[in-house]
Amino acid sequence: MKFWGWVGTALLMAVLAACTRPPQAAHPIMESEAPFGKLPPRARPLAYDVALKVDPREESFRGIVKIDVWLNEPSDGIWLHGKDLRVNAASINGRTATWEEVLNSTGVSRIVFPRTFPAGEVTLAIAYEADFNKNLAGLFRVEEEGEAYALAKSESIQARRFLPSFDEPGLKAPFDIALVVPQGYQAISNTPEISRRPARDDEGFEEVRFDTTRPLSTYLLSVAVGPFDVVEAEDIPPNDIRSEPIPLRGFAGKGRGDQLARALETTGPLVEIFETALDQPYPYQKLDIIAAPAWPSGATELAGAITYREERLLLDENSGPAADRAMLNIHTHELAHMWFGNLVTPPWWDDLWLKEAYATWGTPLALIEYEPDAGHEVDAVMRAISAMRLDSLSSTRAVREPIGRNENIRNAYDAITYSKGMAVIAMADAYFGAGVFRPALGRYIAEFADKDAGSPDFYKVIGDVTGEPSMTAVFESFVEQKGVPLLSTNVTCEEAETIEPAVTLSQARYRPLGSAIELGTQWTIPVCVAFDNGTDRPGRACGMMRDETLTVSLGSQAACPAWVWPNADGAGYFRIALSEADWAAIVDHFDQLSATEALSAVDSAVAAFEAGQGNARDMLSVLEAASRHSDRRVAIAPTQPIRRLSSLLAEGEARTALRDEVTSWYLPRFDGLAGDDGADATVLRRDLEAFLAIDLEEAGVREALLANASSFLGLEGDRDPAALSSDRYTSALIVGVQDGGAAFFDALLESRATISDPRFDAARAVALGAARTPDLAERVRGLAIAGTLGPRESLSLVAGQMQGEATRAETWDWLRANYPDFVKVLPGQWPRQTPALARGFCDGPRVSELEALFSQHGQLAPGHERSLAQTREAITLCAALKSARAEEIGAALNGEAG
Repeated sequence: MKFWGWVGTALLMAVLAACTRPPQAAHPIMESEAPFGKLPPRARPLAYDVALKVDPREESFRGIVKIDVWLNEPSDGIWLHGKDLRVNAASINGRTATWEEVLNSTGVSRIVFPRTFPAGEVTLAIAYEADFNKNLAGLFRVEEEGEAYALAKSESIQARRFLPSFDEPGLKAPFDIALVVPQGYQAISNTPEISRRPARDDEGFEEVRFDTTRPLSTYLLSVAVGPFDVVEAEDIPPNDIRSEPIPLRGFAGKGRGDQLARALETTGPLVEIFETALDQPYPYQKLDIIAAPAWPSGATELAGAITYREERLLLDENSGPAADRAMLNIHTHELAHMWFGNLVTPPWWDDLWLKEAYATWGTPLALIEYEPDAGHEVDAVMRAISAMRLDSLSSTRAVREPIGRNENIRNAYDAITYSKGMAVIAMADAYFGAGVFRPALGRYIAEFADKDAGSPDFYKVIGDVTGEPSMTAVFESFVEQKGVPLLSTNVTCEEAETIEPAVTLSQARYRPLGSAIELGTQWTIPVCVAFDNGTDRPGRACGMMRDETLTVSLGSQAACPAWVWPNADGAGYFRIALSEADWAAIVDHFDQLSATEALSAVDSAVAAFEAGQGNARDMLSVLEAASRHSDRRVAIAPTQPIRRLSSLLAEGEARTALRDEVTSWYLPRFDGLAGDDGADATVLRRDLEAFLAIDLEEAGVREALLANASSFLGLEGDRDPAALSSDRYTSALIVGVQDGGAAFFDALLESRATISDPRFDAARAVALGAARTPDLAERVRGLAIAGTLGPRESLSLVAGQMQGEATRAETWDWLRANYPDFVKVLPGQWPRQTPALARGFCDGPRVSELEALFSQHGQLAPGHERSLAQTREAITLCAALKSARAEEIGAALNGEAG
């Protein structure tokens, strides 16, 4: 290992263990002098040698790093990254240099050289120390059940908090990493451990060295140290694409290793599915699956050492089928990243979609092969539809949009990047065919392996390999432009000896009531029309929409089709506008739509109403038809729009009428599922139970949930762990907090000492946040600002209070008065999202209060501007819809003409 030859073990231990020299005085730089986006192209890293002393039982850590750097031009200093590091010494080619950190920055720093160095290779060396982060960013420590762990959350720009580096995705380089850790602790990094020996001159510690990595971006670095349980799984065997086995291990907090079995069991088959689909082998030397005791996001694709928030990965005997399905989805997504993002990396964050959208798209594709009958294609369409809601705002962003400042990077991690990007890929794949599109992806991966590649590179490879210029046009129009296309539909039938029906479509940007969206955007859209052709299998006709209009012939047949749906398989990222008669036909034949088509119909019907088109009764008819659909995801799809409709209605007759009508749809179906223990039926019953109890306030369902929750906690006798599966934790605990009063609230808090279950921990915070009485609401806010339950949980508590109508106004006043103290306890990447806490409001005056709050305190939430703009617009649109159509909903529920 180069590092050890360079620094010598004795010097290493002097720096890491003794380090008595006071930190070098930083020379602060004015913000205006520094780059706050991409670094200037003056230098790039060639290789890193890193040594860290990491003891999770302490409050700080120490490090020394050597970076081989290529200077593109003569330089007397260069910009790089480092955040809150106490630098003890810095040098270039053995000569003393000066470390300067930019004040109040996102981690931009500079090394000033003692003289001008010519273009070419130089070596930087930096010795430093830093505190473990307290907000789950960079290298942080966490305690669980009396044990301490340290983990590094590097994505997206957090590596700079524990490592002086060139912290940009496109600046890839190989790493040699060594860790000095307490004796007997597990030490995990991106590559296999190659040696472990007692640390010289540091009793009770071990020196662990890891093999050299492939070229990596800093955001993919893994450091994890602690008394983890380790599960040695069987190697993933060689196959036709890969000649070597892949060592596979699982890590979990002490005592939880047995809960890794399901994740490890699925890993090998899923890896092989990706290898076969891409014709590219798994790229790293080993694969570790790590269930972290705390983690700010659901999971992160650290190369060769994927790390998860433990409740997203661990499963035990109390885990329900929904938990298993959720684990499979996130695990498959992270495995897809080993190729999309890790092996081929975007050069900068504006091309984030090239890793996140492709991993999101690859997830259902792999799972469809792994579980062919589980309906994963339906989940994919649900995700696409979720993106359309955000994409309907004028303040939305394009999938690929310039990012000029570091504080705006995390704003790209949204449904537009993940789910819209996924939907565009799926639309192209469905239209052109897997045999055309997917081989091109393998070529793209092979061509840019261990490198970075942006959208122009992707477009070129896809176009060259497929020979389909329309494919590139589709990607460019949907990736580079924001908004959702709306396809207005006109069905024509020419009465003659032979009937040749056709569908004429015209495109425009979808615009909801009250929106400031300007029309005029035009897309290249692949369209396939599904229609009734008098057989058991609907007909299908396709065309490429390159202009404002497109006519698609449905071919010769004996009669006009009884129904037409111009989004076959729900594969298109667009909405449909139909005439009243055509909507009626869809309702009458709703059971003939596939599940994915039915989902797109529900979305289009609700979107039409929110755009001021159609009428309330027709929309409710579509929702009722969906509630009877055989697919559980379609059946539950109306619940979200019903929540929004309910929020438009004042408490009283209209809201009661809506609840009564919707209860009449769902309660019989819920009762009919009793005794059916199939996975789909169990998940649907769970979803209906939660909706009936919490949103529709159905008394009988609430009583049963309260009894289950009380038995689970042991409020009236011995505790019964079988009273609730993990799938029912959240709904049961919410009802318990709301109906069980202070006694249940106290028991739930006390359960922290008696129930060791990460899914229960997450549900506890959500349930406590749902408290509605003034005395309990006040206690919830106290828990949040004290950070008693943890950083993520503090946000859950306040979000729950802001979602409840009974507590929203008082919590908002409290939040405005206590915002600086509140954001201090949140995970580091989350304050930018806090404007969204106000999204439950539906009245214009709150907008000015929201703006005033962030005018005063916005500097505490870097990058908040996008969330603020979207929240402001969401409140405005809600108020416009309420003003225009709330009375119509009430009239429709009373049987009056819409």
